[in-house]
This record gives sequence, C-alpha cells and structure tokens, in this order.
Amino acid sequence: MNKLFTLTKNTFIETLRQPVYAVIIIAALFLLFISPSLTMYTMSDDNKLLREMGLSTLFLASLFIAIFSASGAVAKEIENKTIITVLSKPVKRPTFIIAKFFGVAAAVVLAHYICTVALLMAIRHGVLETASDTPDWTVLSTAGVAVALTFSLSAFFNYAYDWRFSSTAIVLAGIFATLSIVFLYFIDRNWQFNPRENGINTLDVYGSVLLLLAAIIIVALAVALSARFNIMVTLSACVGIFLLGLISDYTFGRFAETRIWAKVGRFLVPNLQIFWISDAIYEGSAVPLKYIIISASYALCYTTAILLLAIALFQRRQIG
Repeated sequence: MNKLFTLTKNTFIETLRQPVYAVIIIAALFLLFISPSLTMYTMSDDNKLLREMGLSTLFLASLFIAIFSASGAVAKEIENKTIITVLSKPVKRPTFIIAKFFGVAAAVVLAHYICTVALLMAIRHGVLETASDTPDWTVLSTAGVAVALTFSLSAFFNYAYDWRFSSTAIVLAGIFATLSIVFLYFIDRNWQFNPRENGINTLDVYGSVLLLLAAIIIVALAVALSARFNIMVTLSACVGIFLLGLISDYTFGRFAETRIWAKVGRFLVPNLQIFWISDAIYEGSAVPLKYIIISASYALCYTTAILLLAIALFQRRQIG
C-alpha cells in the first residue's frame, strides 16, 4: 500500500505540473465566466442554455484533461526509461497501473471540482435577460477575491519557497473554490444570510457528478491503451472512442437486436450518453438519485474491466 500511495502521489503531482493541465482549466474557467453573456440572445429561456453550455464546457474540459494526462501516464515512462527504475524497486506491474490510474483520476477530480464551482457560480449569477436585471455582486465579488488570493499566494510561494506556480495555483484554487461555494450557499445576492435562496440547484450538481463518471471511464481507457501503445495512438484511440460513446445509441443501439456487430459494439464502447442530462434540463424534469447510483455502478463496472485489461496488456509489455 505504501508503494501504491507513493506512485499515486507522484503521478498526481506530475499531472498537475503538465502545462496542458493548467491551460485547459484556465480556458474552461474563462468560458464559464463569459457564458452568461454568450447565452443572453436566445428566443426562449436563456438560463437553460446557460446550464447546457456550462455543462458542455465542463464535460469537454474534464475529458480533454483525462485524455491528455492519462495518455502519457504509462507511455511516457516507457519512452523515458524511468519505468525500469520504478519496477526494479521492486514494484509489481499491477500496482504500477493502478497507481497511474488513481493519480490521473485524482487530478481529473480536482480540475472537475474547480470547474464545477465556477459553473455553479455562473448559474447562480444567471443571464441578465432584461435591462432591469442587475448583476449578482455577491458572486462576482467572491469570485474576484478567490482569484486574487490564488494568484497572489501562488506568486508569494513561488518567490519565497520556489514552489511551482501552476501546480500551487491549482491546489489553492481548489481550496478557495470550496470556501467560495460554502459562502455563497449561505449568503444571497443581497448579502443576507438566506440559504433557501442560494441559487444552487441539485440538478446541476447531479449533472456534474455524471460528467465526472464519464471522465473517469476515459482515464481508465487512456491508461489501458498507453500500457501498450505510444502517446499518439492512445490520443487518437481515446478521441475516437469518446466520439463513438456520444453516439452509441444511434450507432449501435438501433441495430443491437438484429446485428451481431452492433451488439459487440454496444458492449465494448462505453455509452457516454447516459451521463448527459440535456433532455432533463430542457424538459424541466428531475434526475432521481437512483439514476445517479445506476450510472455510477455502470461506470464502476466498466472502469474495473478496463483496468483489468490494462493490467493484462502490461504484463507482457517489453520495457527494456
């Protein structure tokens, strides 16, 4: 367990230090910040479009982080020959694969959490649909203070203790995001203690949890593919599986009862459509907790199967 924890921690830190990790988070936060302005020109309910656009941004950000971070988790170790040192400790190969998965998954969870808090803030602020609508200065002030503290403390720690700026800023962003959402849970737009009018919807939280489950599946797929192929092949395969997963019902579902290839494809390719609740947003229907539990069970079974396949593929991989 000590070896597993050490490898997981090192993978988590390495993932946080990747430039693409910080770039994707910053891009996602910027899109979530401007989303209330981009969704104010619809002819119907602007806030429904805000929710869908925010969840889409969250979905893509988490999946890109999962794909880019997990693709090099094993392949880069093999290319740089550092895996020879690790496995000579000795560290068993299944432990190495599982630690890589947990490390990347933890980094994806952190990024997803930060972006989820930004999404809840954007939805709490809402779209200014009429000229009489006023900005939610409670949300804007809280977000501004969190960003200012994150950058100032990261710069201080980088200057005083030589801590890496990007990874420090991401960890601090997670801390201040927690403090911000707790503050906004109790304080309304008039700076009054009013938890009943906090503007946080359970549907948005459930939507974020479902999207995180989809990202975890992609992490397992990327780790499994990188155990046998190089980074480019892994990236291409993950993108292809992701696109197929989004249209699984259309591609395989309608032919599953009559065609063998459709049955096999529906079984092998993860159905990512079950993690997307766009219909519930537009129809105004609730997402029961039972659906979250069933989806989580599906994600757990699929992730476990993929990790077992990754261990089997890595067992006979030549690394010397």
